[in-house]
Amino acid sequence: MDMHQPAADPHAEIREEVRKLCARFPGEYWREMDARRGYPTEFVQALTESGYLAALIPEEFGGAGLPLSGAAAILEEIQASGCNGAACHAQMYIMGTILRHGSPAQKAQYLPEIAAGKLRLQAFGVTEPTSGTDTTALRTTARREGDKYIINGQKIWTSRAEHSDLMLLLARTTPRDQVAKKTEGLSTFIVDMRTAKGLTIRPIRTMMNHNSCEVFFDNMEVPAENLLGTEGKGFRYILDGMNAERLLIAAECIGDAKWFTARSAAYAKERVLFGRPIGQNQGVQFPIAKAYAQMRAAEAIVQKGLAKFERGENCGEEANMGKMLAAEASWAAGEACINTHGGFGFAEEYDIERKFRETRLYQVAPISTNLILSYIGEHVLGMPRSY
Repeated sequence: MDMHQPAADPHAEIREEVRKLCARFPGEYWREMDARRGYPTEFVQALTESGYLAALIPEEFGGAGLPLSGAAAILEEIQASGCNGAACHAQMYIMGTILRHGSPAQKAQYLPEIAAGKLRLQAFGVTEPTSGTDTTALRTTARREGDKYIINGQKIWTSRAEHSDLMLLLARTTPRDQVAKKTEGLSTFIVDMRTAKGLTIRPIRTMMNHNSCEVFFDNMEVPAENLLGTEGKGFRYILDGMNAERLLIAAECIGDAKWFTARSAAYAKERVLFGRPIGQNQGVQFPIAKAYAQMRAAEAIVQKGLAKFERGENCGEEANMGKMLAAEASWAAGEACINTHGGFGFAEEYDIERKFRETRLYQVAPISTNLILSYIGEHVLGMPRSY
């Protein structure tokens, strides 16, 4: 059973190479990381040295210059191989914000270093404890003082903050009550966390090993030249990258679903009870088959979204639906995998329970299913705004 892309896939060679790289990091490696809540430094380093984390950086800056579908193929194969791309995936979807809105000087300063693996851009400071997905209600402020900004506030669920050199940070530069639209007055900054003073990072223990953190800013100074684009327009810059983020996360979920289904089908064929393979029983077979069908449907929508993104078309519908359907498919495939394996599905040595916990996150992040349904209801079907 081949769950990978057909031969016509333009990224088939990349997929094969990613699979070879991932084979060097078997389940034992990830179980050990999970047990001590460690960061997979060796895995991230291997991806970096192979150029995969610089996939979207243009060749002129030392990257591969791949389209978004190339990044999606890389992340999908990482997940389908039983590894976890969440350790570094933000470097791909944050990248577009700098590529589209960074100044020539910023690109020249950061992109070659990121491409060479000397800098990590893996932290995304947007969500706050009080505002959650209501991004325009964030309370972190950036006040201009001469040639620098003074930043105060707090972020939560800033994954990989301890293991990243740079953070893309969204803060309010004009009070909400002084702007015509609540989406105005927000600005985006590149924060060099290696030298920043007044920055405190606190890890949060969660159900899965996602290296999530709370980040506190206490009169943190950021050079004015680290402002990305125009002051007050940062919300639009962040929005620009959210469709890319959803498509890439969806690709990861598709990879998870492929991993679960391959494991389920193999075990259902080899496990014999009452004198017959358990996969002969429709109660075992049908949930696996249904999850596979869900995965293929989600995959088709994600592929359409990637194509639209690469043509510069609005792919909001496909990005949102693809992320929702892919997350649901991976969850269904995970359910089927645990049920197929019975008690062994809960045993750490099978890796199923680890992947099950990891893929559960995407029902909630980077955006919850309810907000995706709100988007579809309002922007696709033209119904009244629900919030």
